[in-house]
Amino acid sequence: MVDTTQINEKVLSTGDNALRVSVLSEALPYIQRFAGKRIVIKYGGAAMAHKSLQEAVFRDLALLSSVGVQPIVVHGGGPEINIWLEKLKIPAEFRDGLRVTNAETMDVVEMVLVGRVNKQIVSGINQLGALAVGLSGVDGGLIEARLLGNGSHGLVGEVSKVNPDVLEPLLKEGYLPIISSVAATIDGQSHNINADTVAGELAASLGAEKLILLTDTPGILKDTQNPSSLIQQLKLSEARELIDKGIVNGGMTPKTKCCIRALAQGVAAAHIIDGRIPHALLLEVFTNSGIGTMVTGRG
Repeated sequence: MVDTTQINEKVLSTGDNALRVSVLSEALPYIQRFAGKRIVIKYGGAAMAHKSLQEAVFRDLALLSSVGVQPIVVHGGGPEINIWLEKLKIPAEFRDGLRVTNAETMDVVEMVLVGRVNKQIVSGINQLGALAVGLSGVDGGLIEARLLGNGSHGLVGEVSKVNPDVLEPLLKEGYLPIISSVAATIDGQSHNINADTVAGELAASLGAEKLILLTDTPGILKDTQNPSSLIQQLKLSEARELIDKGIVNGGMTPKTKCCIRALAQGVAAAHIIDGRIPHALLLEVFTNSGIGTMVTGRG
């Protein structure tokens, strides 16, 4: 007869190893479900600013890619842009939450996002054994921009068209695209586009299973002063209603609208999650409870 007491004591003594096995077991059905599926991730905020969080995101992305998920990353880089503007003694100006981008500022934006931040992300992921490739919206005509509004913000654009065919060969061969939110208009002029917007439009054009926005908040809250008031799941109609009632306001409004637009174009689910939590991506995708707000197109 097997001595179950000894077996149980041995299991308990493994400590962290037992926990790791339990987590892997819980993740299995999600790994199977999302294998071969595309997940577009907007990377920015605190998750980009702090080294330990950067490393956690890179590991999450490498793991997702290794188990057959097809992550596509769109990144910002506002704090790094501000650092270089200050070094070059170029004043930073914001209006309506958007960076006013004259030609001189656009040169810095392009240098920082395409030449520095993008390649740092690619390098960090590649060091973990994944196959990341850096792109901007300009490469291969991936994203065509048009001037935002009446041009009062300078060279700030919005997405006019997406050409997902540029990414298909990369995804097919197992590469992980890392995309900076710089794109050109039809006349070749580079424009700065909000990274959330780019991520949403890419998710729709690629037929992504999920759009995930890494933010510096727990998700959508019933009360912005109370982090425990997190709304874990919303229907599309409910998300619209929260905006109309002003419960979703401030900086969360454009993020929620981005999710709504992606869902309306066929993305199965959109998530707003807290990038300040290490391994937030894996917690949201591969666990039963998740950690942020999920908005679905049903209802």
